[in-house]
Amino acid sequence: MDKDRASARLRVLLRHLGGRSAGAVIAHHTSGTVSPAGFRPQQFQYTRDNNILSLEQRKFYEENGFLVIKNLVSDADIQYFRDEFERICRMEVKPLGLMVMRDVTTAKSEYVPSEKVITKVQDFQEDKELFRYCTLPEILKYVECFTGPNIMAMHTMLINKPPDSGKKTSRHPLHQDLHYFPFRPSNSIVCAWTAMEHIDRDNGCLVVLPGTHRGPLKTHDYPQWEGGVNIMFHGIQDYDKNNDRVHLLMEKGDTVFFHPLLIHGSGRNKSQGFRKAISCHFADANCHYIDVKGTSQENIGEEVLKIASKIHGVKDVSLKDIWKFRARVVKGERINL
Repeated sequence: MDKDRASARLRVLLRHLGGRSAGAVIAHHTSGTVSPAGFRPQQFQYTRDNNILSLEQRKFYEENGFLVIKNLVSDADIQYFRDEFERICRMEVKPLGLMVMRDVTTAKSEYVPSEKVITKVQDFQEDKELFRYCTLPEILKYVECFTGPNIMAMHTMLINKPPDSGKKTSRHPLHQDLHYFPFRPSNSIVCAWTAMEHIDRDNGCLVVLPGTHRGPLKTHDYPQWEGGVNIMFHGIQDYDKNNDRVHLLMEKGDTVFFHPLLIHGSGRNKSQGFRKAISCHFADANCHYIDVKGTSQENIGEEVLKIASKIHGVKDVSLKDIWKFRARVVKGERINL
């Protein structure tokens, strides 16, 4: 019976991800899981009532905590974002507040402006071209299904995962994004993550643990990895290793929307090329800030303040101040955030 239920869930996941073979998508699956095909909610907790998502899509997100929309962002837009990223790498543009990151294995080497040394740009809300991603109607149409009509863009990233140096530092530990966010409620937050090229297990695709969005926020910290860990790459210290794992194979323009409590990460990039993706975390403008002092998020809160002071020279500000600076209204009106 357990085997049948696991197989049913596997079939539904594969159908959602485009009918790929089990070996191409699933790292492993375990017994005791519940198939979304039998999902019968009393009411939807994680999606809003509108006419965008089908009933099957809503059920899938409610049960699994993520939803892939194929071919959502155009090739032309992705090329614009790629071109702007290259301009940033060449230091031709320097947007206010932008955080430029390098892999831990090259962070102390001589800096030569190039996309081959930049692994991520974060907080690009002041870059007009990159921030256009956060305002694309095709993105916001789906975001509203999770946040409602008043939408804030809260956290922006363009990830340029490098070929692994051999020390496995290109991987990202399993984590929950809510660990980084001092605002709630979690059910009114969603990430849009768009592949900028073909992404598979060879170049470090996303891996998700379906259904973990229904659990609590777990304790995070730096993993004890021999080769080193990139800055702010916190990972979950305790998770069920028997959980299903699904690897998201994506084509350019495919976009996954996922809940901030969904446990996810990515493997190392075993290819010779860089793997690019662009993302934004959105929130309902009615969300509110919380004080993380004395909680499991206190460690990341303190780290964010230290980095803001070191990189931007910002002192005597609160974590809330930093997030209010990052936040931008992209639809409707700004309320709390």
